[in-house]
Amino acid sequence: MSQATTPPEKIQTSPAQVKAEPYNIEEAQDVVFKPNPGPQSEFLSASEREVLYGGSAGGGKSYAMLADPLHGLNDPNFSGLLVRHTTEELRELIQKSQELYPRAIPGIKWSERKSQWTSPQGGRLWMSYLDKDTDVTRYQGQAFNWIGFDELTQWSSPYAWDYMRSRLRSAHSDKLGLYMRGTTNPGGSGHSWVKKMFIDPAPANKPYWATNVETGETIRYPAGHSKAGQPLFKRRFIPASLFDNPYLAESGDYEAMLLSLPEHQRKQLLEGNWDINEGAAFPEFNRAIHVVDDFKIPSNWTRFRACDYGYGSYTGVIWFAVAPDEQLIVYRELYCSKVTASDLADMVMDAESGDGTIRYGVLDSSLWHNRGDTGPSLAEQMNQKGCRWRPSDRSRGSRVSGKNEIHRRLQVDEFTEKPRLVFMASCTNTITQLPAIPLDKRNPEDVDTHAEDHLYDALRYGIMTRPRSSIWDFDPAKQRSGFQAADNKFGY
Repeated sequence: MSQATTPPEKIQTSPAQVKAEPYNIEEAQDVVFKPNPGPQSEFLSASEREVLYGGSAGGGKSYAMLADPLHGLNDPNFSGLLVRHTTEELRELIQKSQELYPRAIPGIKWSERKSQWTSPQGGRLWMSYLDKDTDVTRYQGQAFNWIGFDELTQWSSPYAWDYMRSRLRSAHSDKLGLYMRGTTNPGGSGHSWVKKMFIDPAPANKPYWATNVETGETIRYPAGHSKAGQPLFKRRFIPASLFDNPYLAESGDYEAMLLSLPEHQRKQLLEGNWDINEGAAFPEFNRAIHVVDDFKIPSNWTRFRACDYGYGSYTGVIWFAVAPDEQLIVYRELYCSKVTASDLADMVMDAESGDGTIRYGVLDSSLWHNRGDTGPSLAEQMNQKGCRWRPSDRSRGSRVSGKNEIHRRLQVDEFTEKPRLVFMASCTNTITQLPAIPLDKRNPEDVDTHAEDHLYDALRYGIMTRPRSSIWDFDPAKQRSGFQAADNKFGY
């Protein structure tokens, strides 16, 4: 009798199981790069077209810059460019990339001849230098979807940054995006333009529409474009400090080294202060103290204005309010060029139409000079339109006295624990110019008159009208200056 067998079609089978590789705990925990919480993480996740990351030394800028293009290198269509100012500085950046990239992207290849990283999927990152403005022609005809400038203030002008923006294009931008990234500390030959482009237009960490460095106006699509008149793209400044980098901050050694530097270098590299320049006339200016959020001025506070006029250069007008504790608040500014005195009068009256009573205005006294003309002076033209002014003090020593009074008002009052002079955040041009004005090298008691000082002069004229006492007792009949008004009501 034969043994029964199971028909083949009824035999139960299961697929073979591939045995997993042994789990290596140490290898699994080997984190190649973990951004520090805060600014470094914000930089790597920023979506704005142009972003500057920087501030004090030791904030982890270079590693953040190297890590940023890693998000696209695994895409075959990725094309990036990372530049330093000189080949010597580039070598250090390449060395750091050789420590990071092979671990972050296994199989990535470095070509010494091309100075280029190529991922296994075909993404490319070119590492090069831009020593002179003419070096940008080496990138003519190239297209990138990511461009990075390490230590941006080493470029003395925005020419290279602006030109390379024209290389920022890609047929795959919808997927990969278009990005320009910069890292830097305050200081260096390019401090001024970088500050105007990234620091001055908006508070730190707040995205804003990109502006023209020269005019401060928002960059827009040109006429005839399908998006004519719309803003072009956004920028953002992300500040970082030594204390955002625990690897350097914990020991305290690097902080001690920075503390040993001269004052202006210490404020730039340790505090990340962009308002400090070597030879600056007002080093005590501090945005954290002297800039306040805009607020509505109470109707019973005294208001007045001051103006430094220029047609071919610039005209600066500043409006002041006097708080009950006699703190001066600069609450509005007007900064323009190629405007006639008559038109300026209309602009001033339009700006202050909702202010209520403007107690008085003080104007550069030279505008009362006829200079051989037979018609009314520039000051008279404005007064005749109803925009009333009285002349500023331009007597001998008035410039030095005005500068000293600004120093006094920038100090924090020991009783109120507040500075005697503050600026509303919307007064961006004044806030930009005041800390940047240099001392006169031939006369350290005065500022350099060749600098951009129009709003500074208006500020000086204003605070010297009643620098210490209340302005409530102003009496034009008792006012003494180089110009005596024939008619106190009309001012001329």
